[in-house]
This record gives sequence, structure tokens and C-alpha cells, in this order.
Amino acid sequence: MNTVRIETLGCKLNQIESESAGRYFLDCGFDVKIQNITSKTPADDSTVICILNTCTVTQKAEQKARRIIRLLLKKYQNAVIIVTGCYAQLSKDEILAIDKRICVVEGQIKSRLSLVPQLLKNNSSFNPVDFAKELNHKIHEPVLQQPGIAEDTFKFSTSSFIAHSRASLKIQDGCNNSCSFCAIHFARGKSVSLDVDEVLKRVLEIEKNGNDEVVLTTINIAQYRGKIINNGKEDYYNFSELLLYLLEKTSKIHFRISSLYPEIVDEKFLEAIKNERVCPHFHLSVQSGSDRILLLMNRKYSANDVISACKKIRTVRNNCFLACDIITGFPGETDDDFNKTLELCTECDFNWIHAFPFSERKGTKAFELKPKIPQSVRQERAKILTDFAIKNKIKYINGFKNQIMNAVLETVKPSLIHNGFIKYHAVTENFIHCEIVSDKNYPACKTVKIKIKCALEQTIKKGGDMEALAEFC
Repeated sequence: MNTVRIETLGCKLNQIESESAGRYFLDCGFDVKIQNITSKTPADDSTVICILNTCTVTQKAEQKARRIIRLLLKKYQNAVIIVTGCYAQLSKDEILAIDKRICVVEGQIKSRLSLVPQLLKNNSSFNPVDFAKELNHKIHEPVLQQPGIAEDTFKFSTSSFIAHSRASLKIQDGCNNSCSFCAIHFARGKSVSLDVDEVLKRVLEIEKNGNDEVVLTTINIAQYRGKIINNGKEDYYNFSELLLYLLEKTSKIHFRISSLYPEIVDEKFLEAIKNERVCPHFHLSVQSGSDRILLLMNRKYSANDVISACKKIRTVRNNCFLACDIITGFPGETDDDFNKTLELCTECDFNWIHAFPFSERKGTKAFELKPKIPQSVRQERAKILTDFAIKNKIKYINGFKNQIMNAVLETVKPSLIHNGFIKYHAVTENFIHCEIVSDKNYPACKTVKIKIKCALEQTIKKGGDMEALAEFC
């Protein structure tokens, strides 16, 4: 059987889109493998298509994409390598120049990947160079009707998942902001939202397929504006109104929010997250604790707005898991600016911080800003925040020791079954990733009761996936 391999780099939205692309190939009778390809991954002659769904959030993400493209070309010499996603949107010619077996499907026309399975099926004499040339032509035959807006962006949505146990649903894409450090608004285009009742329909399909939880994913949650018809009149809901509507129209499924902006934490949002079916896990896009740096970043909130949002969330969901993103070493960031970020993180008492050094993105305003901060300083500041975050995460997890919690089970890999014992991975409502060893057989995607035994401190310090040991109740 012909094999299609799909690898995803970057954000949660890319994972959803990759799953959906895989579903089109499965429905056409292809063997689909969604996995990370490494030098140790065995090569095989049956692979005819490799799809790499790329990210452009940092220079390292683009470097990694180029490295994987070359690895795929070397490992699967009979295959066409299809490169899509944000990096493909911004650097099409650069990618095509790597090899004649490459086809580029820009991120804003990613939905056209759905055409590939049938084109491949109809190809009677497959030659990877010829087929790549044909794809590059046919994929780009229709002209993008609305430049700067992703085409049919919600087409890639599936209610059944190949590689992920916990279901996700993309409800918004693109961004109308122009943050000075970010290239995503160039790559994904202007903000678009899935209609309210279409969101509900897809949530109900996910629930019907046996999932107890769905992650609502966006590029910019503050820009969700979903159309709905109320009493014969067209109206638009923001995210808080959508969440309240979903809670009203469903009775069982739990909702997890992928990422937050401080400005959406209003009374309606707080009303919605009071509901026990909203997972007590909130990740805020913060980036800095210095108002001067936030202004240079062209962010729409202040440090006090972040502090206020955290306090309000904890008022209605005590002991929730609260995390954030921080960029260190933004151009012009002084020691005083960084100390303000540390003070913000301390006051908000974040349970985790995704700290990453500033990465110049050509074409953004920040690319030209000066003075540049040395890479060594960027890295050191990120390490300070990460060390702070590690201590807080260990403290947070150990605070739940011997407590009974709800958790969703991940898919069990065959390699995790040994001598009748199964090593389960489970994610609690408040986002603690647990390892459970048991001789009992439980289905994936379902919610179970577990008891936290302890934090896996050394694993957390090393950046491992598992954060706690637990047992079934």
C-alpha cells in the first residue's frame, strides 16, 4: 500500500490541519503515518508523499524545517515532498530551489491539499519529479480570490483524529494585529472566524465520536467574531459569548481554551469559565512585563491589564493552572525592563512560563529596531524565567499530591505495553501530564479518575513530556 507521511512543526492549529489532511488520504485508501521523522526513522520504498506542515515563528523553526526537508528527500527517495504552512507562505521560492521533488502549498491555500489524494490516485505512472511539477501547476491553477485571507481555512477540520487522543477544533484563523515582532499575520492573513452554529455542529460531532474534551484553538482569540442568526437577524458573537452558547447547547463535553489575550477577560468570560466543564487551565499571551517594551511590540494591553486578568481568573477558578508566553531580549530591553517582567511573573505567580529568546523576523518592524540585545543575554534571561517556571510547576503539581482528579487518556503506543503492563499518558483538567503504569485496559479519549502521587522533578527540569506519576482510582 502507498504510504503518506505527515510531520507537523509549530502550533496547535498546524496539528489540526495535519490531522485533517491525513483524513483525506485515508479516505482515498492510502496508509497514513503522522509522526516526527528523525535520522533513526526507517526508510521505505512505499512512501509516495511526505507532507511537512511548517512554522515561521522563529528563525530556528525555519532552520528546522529546512533540515527536515533535506532529511525527507534523503530518506524517501521515491517520494514527493509537499511543504505547506507559514514558512511555505513566506519563502516559497527558497523552498522550491532545494530540490525538484518538492511541491510548495502556501499556508493560505493549505486547504488545496485535499486535491492531492485524488490526483495521486489518478496518476498511473508515478514519477516523483514529474508529479511534483504537476502538483505545483495544478495546486496553483485557481487564483486566490481574496489575497491576504486564507482560502477555505475551516475546510481542514476533522472530528476523528489519527495521531492525537484529545480532540481540537479550529474556530479562528489569521490576525488583524501588526505586532512588531510577529510574521504570523503575514503568513496566515487577516482574521476569519467559524460561524457559531458550525462550531456547535462540529463540537457535537467530536462528542459523538467518543471524545470527552475538545480544545478550542485560535491564532488570536480576541478577534473571534462568529456569525449567528438570532430571530431572523444576523448577529456576531465574541469568544466569551460563543463559549457560553456552547455550554448552553451541550451537556457533557469539556472545553479547553488554547491561548488567551488579557483583554478578553471580561464579565462574560468569567461567567463562562465558572462552569466546571471549562478546564481550569489558562495560557496567556503576555510577552513582557514592561509597558515600554509592550508599546514597542505594538501590543494592545499593559502589565497591569495582565495582573488584573490573572486575579480575575483566579477569583472564579481557584488553583487553576496559569501559564504565559514571554519573549526575552527584545530590541532595547534593558535590565530594568527585564526586572519588570520578573516582577510581573512573580506577582501573577505563573505555574509555567514559555520563555523564548527574541528571534528577528525579516519584514517585521522589530527587525529594524535597535539596540540589538546580544544572543547570550537573550538566552540567559530566558533561562532565568525557565528556572523560575520549573520551581513553580513542581510546587503546583506537588500541591495536588494524593488528590483525586479527572484526566483524559492519550492513545497508548504498542511500545508502551510490556509484560502485561501498560504505560498510560493522561492529561488532567488543569493540564498536568501524568504517567500511569497499570495492568488495566482503558480506552483512549475517555475521562478517568486518577490520583497524583508526585511530581517528576528531574523530568520537568530536563524538559520532558511527563510531569507527574499517578495511579488509577
